[in-house]
Amino acid sequence: MKMGQSFRLAIKSLMTSKVRALLTMLGIIIGVGAVIVIVSLGNGMQQYMNNQFEQIGVNMIQVGIYSYGGNRQVTPDDFYTLADKYPQYIDSVSPYLSATTIVRQGAQEYERTKVYGVSETMYNSEKGQTATGDKLEEGRFLSYVDVERNQNVCVIGSYLNEDMFGGQGLGQTLTVGGVPYTVIGTLAQKADSTEGSGDDQIYLPYELVEQLNAAAGGMGMNSYLVTSTSKETSSAAKGVIENMLFRIYGDSSSYLVMTSAEMMEMMDSMLGVLMTILVVIAAISLVVGGIGIMNIMLVSVTERTREIGIRKSLGAKGRDIRSQFIIEAGTTSAIGGVIGILFGILLANVFTAVVSVVMADAQGFAAIPNLSGILVSFGVSVGIGVLFGYLPANKAAKLNPIDALRYD
Repeated sequence: MKMGQSFRLAIKSLMTSKVRALLTMLGIIIGVGAVIVIVSLGNGMQQYMNNQFEQIGVNMIQVGIYSYGGNRQVTPDDFYTLADKYPQYIDSVSPYLSATTIVRQGAQEYERTKVYGVSETMYNSEKGQTATGDKLEEGRFLSYVDVERNQNVCVIGSYLNEDMFGGQGLGQTLTVGGVPYTVIGTLAQKADSTEGSGDDQIYLPYELVEQLNAAAGGMGMNSYLVTSTSKETSSAAKGVIENMLFRIYGDSSSYLVMTSAEMMEMMDSMLGVLMTILVVIAAISLVVGGIGIMNIMLVSVTERTREIGIRKSLGAKGRDIRSQFIIEAGTTSAIGGVIGILFGILLANVFTAVVSVVMADAQGFAAIPNLSGILVSFGVSVGIGVLFGYLPANKAAKLNPIDALRYD
């Protein structure tokens, strides 16, 4: 029997019992759809994170200090001196502190507002944004004089600007830790401008934040943001920073220096492991679907025993019978795979729309169906159908024609 004829018979067999065929395909449909959705979400998340890193800057280096004991501690002057010594590698340095304190304006309290202490070099006037990607909406950023004199000035996010001052925050006053600060600049919206979001933040001169931490019993300064002159020099900049810190602390476990490229690689690696686990879990549905196909094919062999006996008595060989049932199983899983692909693509688009509505700060995120993922999912679905269909097909091929003709 030719392949085309076997395929037509397989389609005819499926059409005679549409509900049973659909239920048989259900496991394959769910499995393939789940794999497509998971891969699409993974691709979308990876692209979104990479775009975020690109916006912040691929030449950013984060420095964390974990050691607070000993007589010698690293200071901002150490980093400024290093930047002056290696201008070919280091472009700018800024302390980067965070404080947990209450922000007030009148009777309103903002307990979730993130308070950061930075220097004037945190803002790059050429790029028009901070090292973490914040852009000015109105006013100006902290200046050298503000930081040097520890002036009580601040730059606030769009949420505080709108909620506190109705969008007219420039020149207004608020209190941080009970101390009044004058707003000299407001930031453009970058998230969903809600409480606790990326727009609920304040930038202060770093020594004032250090004092807030000291008053609260904190450890003081522990983080710096460094930008290298280019992506290519980030490794060299990291090297000179690590050399300086090792000379001061004598222990590499006392600090952590990480470039944007390393952070991207780490995030991609973690996401890759997570997606692999989820795909494996989703693939279990494909195995369940394969078992369903094997079960229904065994039933089909039993129902068509007399037909098999008649065909064998007319000269059909065992391989013809086997190939017919294998093709029927493969066709069932292939159709289920196609439906699953369409279902997965539809769900991926739904997830994209839901994320864009629910998470305004995730603008630009898109669950992207991957062509290679689609092809692999389809191939696996067909392969599972053929694999699990082989046992029933082999059973049919080995039937004795005389016994098959006697079957009632």
